[in-house]
Amino acid sequence: MIAMKLVVAEKPIAAKRIASILGKPKSKYSGSIEFFEVNDMIIVPLKGHVVDVDFPKEFNNWQNTRLSSLVDAPIDYRPSLKGIEKALQAHANADELIIATDYDREGESIGKEAIDLVRAKNPKIKIKRAKFSALTPSEVKKAFAELTDFDFNLADAADSRREIDLIWGAVLTRYISLTARKLGKEFLSVGRVQTPALALVVDREKEIQAFKPEDYSSISIDCDKNGEKFTALYEEEKIFDKQKAERISSLRSKHADVKTAEKKKVITKPPAPFNTTEFLRSASSMGFQPNKAMSVAESLYMNGLTSYPRTDNTYYPESLNLRDILKKFEKTEEFGKMAKKILEKKRLTPTHGAKQATDHPPIHPVEPAKKSALSPYEWKIYELIVRRFFATLADDCETETVKVVLDYSGEDFVAKGKTILKNGWRDYYPYLKSEEQYLPELKEKERVKASDPLCEAKQTKPKPRYTPSALLKLMDELNLGTKSTRAEILQKLIDRGYIQGKQNFTPSSIAFAVIDALEKHSEEITKPEMTSDLEKEMDEVEKGDKKKGNVVADSRKMLHKALDKLEKNRAAIGEQLTSASSADYNVGKCPQCGGDLRIIRTKKGTRFIGCSGYRDGCRTSFPLPAKGKITPLNVACKDCALPMIRVQYMKKRPFEMCVNHKCPSKANWGKKPEEKED
Repeated sequence: MIAMKLVVAEKPIAAKRIASILGKPKSKYSGSIEFFEVNDMIIVPLKGHVVDVDFPKEFNNWQNTRLSSLVDAPIDYRPSLKGIEKALQAHANADELIIATDYDREGESIGKEAIDLVRAKNPKIKIKRAKFSALTPSEVKKAFAELTDFDFNLADAADSRREIDLIWGAVLTRYISLTARKLGKEFLSVGRVQTPALALVVDREKEIQAFKPEDYSSISIDCDKNGEKFTALYEEEKIFDKQKAERISSLRSKHADVKTAEKKKVITKPPAPFNTTEFLRSASSMGFQPNKAMSVAESLYMNGLTSYPRTDNTYYPESLNLRDILKKFEKTEEFGKMAKKILEKKRLTPTHGAKQATDHPPIHPVEPAKKSALSPYEWKIYELIVRRFFATLADDCETETVKVVLDYSGEDFVAKGKTILKNGWRDYYPYLKSEEQYLPELKEKERVKASDPLCEAKQTKPKPRYTPSALLKLMDELNLGTKSTRAEILQKLIDRGYIQGKQNFTPSSIAFAVIDALEKHSEEITKPEMTSDLEKEMDEVEKGDKKKGNVVADSRKMLHKALDKLEKNRAAIGEQLTSASSADYNVGKCPQCGGDLRIIRTKKGTRFIGCSGYRDGCRTSFPLPAKGKITPLNVACKDCALPMIRVQYMKKRPFEMCVNHKCPSKANWGKKPEEKED
């Protein structure tokens, strides 16, 4: 009798691909769940986590549950997808269970859920693990030929995070929401990782608001060598001394003399291979929100086009045949020439970054794709990954920089130039631009024509607001979250109305209030150190040096201390949050009376925008969408000057609109393309 094997994949698309690689699968159904029979295997797909982590139902009532009791409440693991549970248990009589989920903490946790469901019916079933970093025939076949043991420590590390995040998130969210009297759909979310991340944005905004600009002058002269023009700046680029600026700008001469001309050759190494953080940062610079970029990268991985997108590694392993990957692209229309050029090199010497790990290689292409077969979003991300891979194998970029010091009436002015001598890796990777700066050939003691000095009045600027790219980098440096969770955390902050803006994050009034209250009364909740320490403890669980139960118990003790501090200041915190919440309902000024336009909710639950001058007779009002989260943008409409708002529907892209239903910007809403006005 042939021994049967039950294989568990993380998602339906992965199950189908694995089945097609291993043989000629037969599609069958267990209720609504499609599974596959191939050779001696039955391959059943999950849908990510199939078990929910939650408190027992007696803790569901927010107002009747003591928060200190919730800190110590037991945690239930409850199956959430009965169809998948039945499909697994229907085949639990197999001789062997092979876990073929993504190989990382989360994938191992999902795999353990499947193990527990199957063992409930067959406690003695053998457990094995298939590890792969790409859904390609070679990787998958090798993984199934070289099965390993399941890593229960890795699963425990993930589950300790799930439990800790549940406990901290539930307790602090309930505390803040109850204190601010914001319940139901309008609850205020607080989390172990999201709150320190939000604090970074709020603290930067405070710096910007507190910044006092200083006046300074910038002085330049226009120069001309035989019709070739260039500009030289005064050696002190920012002159804060007003009298000095006036003296320099009053100088007069019709020429400037070259004092020194210094040339330097600069070698710029190719970029390191993509790990998750650097991939998301690069995608962000192309306009992708991190969560969207990760979603697209996962789709490419599931379709066998790129490697697993969640990795800290920036070293290609020796087992990865770089030349074979390049050869796959030789005949492609988009990348053929580039691949051939790199293949001409006798030896491929890839770059690497600072982080080396053994779970997965850096993100790289594994199979060529047709542009016509991908969506525009998928192609942009795919092309980014392919070009980055090529760049890591390409030659250095060589540039020549020139610094010329000119004497103008006894004062030094500096002109700079840059010439690209060899593009190297930049031929393959155009996303990191390097502009040439023209400067004519100049020699010492040479004289050129010069204009009168031009003095420009300027002011110093504060540090910029965080972009998604900058915030991801900082979170990585501070060990806030993991490679798998950072994109999701940023999206949560956006979806919950805590931060606004696509490329420059601005915190809302309630974000300020939440962080101010927590910083004042329980600062550790807003600082990365506490979260980073817990992440290190989870790393120790993964290594087997600590037990999950002990780490979760330690986190409960930390939370008790934080909660005690907050409870002592409940009244002051409530007043602060209520005031800020009220400010977030203001959308702008009334065009009729100058009062505040506010979001108003009726007893029936409907909402509209009304004027604070209603009692004085002002009847200005505007309708609002019945559903979705409304966030004031604090900017005026370009067409009618009334306030703009942001509308976020569940699981849909947010959009911005004017509150005025008669605004010219809405003239084409609801019309067919042929009916729209120009």
